[in-house]
Amino acid sequence: MASSGGGTNADGTKKARIEIIPLIDVIFFLLATFVLFTLSLNKSGGVPVSLPNTSTSAARDPAGSVTISVTAEGTLAWDKDLISLDDFIDRLQAYHQVMGSDARILINGDQSAFFSQARYVFDEVRKAGITKVEIETRVTPQS
Repeated sequence: MASSGGGTNADGTKKARIEIIPLIDVIFFLLATFVLFTLSLNKSGGVPVSLPNTSTSAARDPAGSVTISVTAEGTLAWDKDLISLDDFIDRLQAYHQVMGSDARILINGDQSAFFSQARYVFDEVRKAGITKVEIETRVTPQS
C-alpha cells in the first residue's frame, strides 16, 4: 500500500524531518557576527608588547604605517621583524625615500622598556624627516 501524503508512513504516523532552513539562518547569523567582530579588532603590526595605559588615547588607523616596537629587553622590531640599530636607521631612511611626506610611523613600546630607547626611536624617526609619528598605548576606561 502506497502512502498518500509525502509526510506520513503507510500506517498513518508522520515521518520525522529535520528542518534545515532555520539551521542555515542561524549559521549565517553567527558567521556575520564573527566577521563584524573580527573587523572591529584593532590589530597591531608590531611584535607583542605590554603597552602602557592611558586615559586620553585616540583611535588610530594602522593602515599604511610602519610599526616600530621597542621590547622590554631593549630590542627593536620593524613591523614583526627583529632588527639591529643600524638596520633600523637604514630601513627608516629607505622608507622615507619611498613614501615621502606620506610616511607614517607607529611607535609601539613595552611599558617596562627604558624611556631612553623609545626616545631614541622617536628622535631617529624625526631626523629621517618623518613628521607623522604616533605612540601606541592601551586605553583604560575612565571611572
